[in-house]
Amino acid sequence: MAAGSVPDVTHDTLEPYPGRPAPGVDAGFLALPRHALADAALQRARDLGAEYAAFRLERIREQHVSLRDARLEGSRDGEVLGLSVRVLHEGTWGFAAGVELTLDAAARLAEQAVALARTARPLARVRVELADEPAYADATWVSAYAQDPFAVPDADKVALLAGYSERVLAQEGVSHVDAWLGQVLECTYYADTAGTSTTQQRVRVNPGLEAVAVAGSGEFETMRTLAAPAGRGWEYVTGEDGVVDWDAELDALGPLLAERLAAPSMEAGTYDLVLHPSNLWLTIHESIGHATELDRALGYEANYAGTSFATLDRLGELRYGSGLMHVTGDRTTPHGLATTGFDHEGVAAQTWDVVHDGVLVGYQLDRAMARANAEALGVSRSNGCAFADSPGHVPVQRMANVSLRPAEDGPDTAGLISQVEDGLYIVGDKSWSIDMQRYNFQFTGQRAYRIRGGELAGQVKDFAYQATTTDFWGSMAAVGGPQTYMLGGTFQCGKAEPGQAAPVSHGAPSALFRGVRVLNTTEEAGR
Repeated sequence: MAAGSVPDVTHDTLEPYPGRPAPGVDAGFLALPRHALADAALQRARDLGAEYAAFRLERIREQHVSLRDARLEGSRDGEVLGLSVRVLHEGTWGFAAGVELTLDAAARLAEQAVALARTARPLARVRVELADEPAYADATWVSAYAQDPFAVPDADKVALLAGYSERVLAQEGVSHVDAWLGQVLECTYYADTAGTSTTQQRVRVNPGLEAVAVAGSGEFETMRTLAAPAGRGWEYVTGEDGVVDWDAELDALGPLLAERLAAPSMEAGTYDLVLHPSNLWLTIHESIGHATELDRALGYEANYAGTSFATLDRLGELRYGSGLMHVTGDRTTPHGLATTGFDHEGVAAQTWDVVHDGVLVGYQLDRAMARANAEALGVSRSNGCAFADSPGHVPVQRMANVSLRPAEDGPDTAGLISQVEDGLYIVGDKSWSIDMQRYNFQFTGQRAYRIRGGELAGQVKDFAYQATTTDFWGSMAAVGGPQTYMLGGTFQCGKAEPGQAAPVSHGAPSALFRGVRVLNTTEEAGR
């Protein structure tokens, strides 16, 4: 890449697929006796005195294909099919799950859930009550995609990934290439005693390649494509939908690697940073997304990845960042990994403010947390953040698509770079760490370019930026416009004990941060 040029990175246009028929819910799932199973479970729960009961039938299909140097390395397929019943009995939760799809088995699960609630009642410190939510009868929701990736023959997937790999392997200096494709088809039927019943289907894919270059000295570097996992179908993997320019992504890997190998080591110090959304999404995830889960802020999540500095008593007062900072949570973003129609408590998808004008103004909630903390929150409704990652797990508070909003008339990325005299432009996510309060952190990236006099001056290596959450977001001096906005995300956000993994996206524009500490990672490692 020539010094002074800004790499073009394709971004999610947030458009559905106009002119194409919307995919329907998988016929095999619809053929399951979901209504009869729900009726049997919910009626038995009512008979046993449950004040609330919810039934969930889920089928989750997963596939992961991996290649090494254009040859198939592994292919893994799996399917989870099961049902669960969750009840509130005398203000105490009970839960049971199984795999037998019979009416008697569904009724037995209701009995087991009530029995568990009765057993746990003497140990419960508070009575659980749920925030009100309207009933939604016979609702159906399907995520936005064009082609089901599970309808594509495996041979075609391997051939596409092999072709991508060969294209990169042919580039000068590339020693090895890893390629992968993850895909999920998730079907859920939910029904509760309030009258809500929903049938939903979500499709998501995660394609990518990583090139490795090994120098004669034994030094090696890696470079990965920037295409994010997305709530899209096979058309995203092939590039047919125009979201990812795979030709440009693949052709850039070899030259980027060569430049990285020859790049100078970054000198530690304090610098201005321009962060591309392919890097910034992960910082949002760790320092805002997890920190504003209300169960974590209240201390319920202390056993897994810690609690949060953004405690409930600071709502409406905590200066999270600069006045330019506007962060929303939502379940509605087209193609978002956490996008859905309804959560696993029957709450409809919504959008809400988390940080506005730099101040903490909201959290991610489920129905029990919303009801118990309504006075402090200033709201009395859940925003739909209760999910389980399988029919065998109880729903817990899970992250929505938490996103930094672009400035309506903000500059493009080159315009942000032009405002920096001495700094770094960082693209892509890589390693990171954050403390148990979501407060002290450091992040690196796929690549970084030195900025001198408002222009790019080539790559550097051995870099990481370090800050506290509030100092970092307080240093945000400019936010890019909508033309810089894109979604990043992950298939595997971990939470809860036993652990659960959930998909989530985070939107971000490019953004400028002033005076951030940058480390030389080689020096920090004592090498």
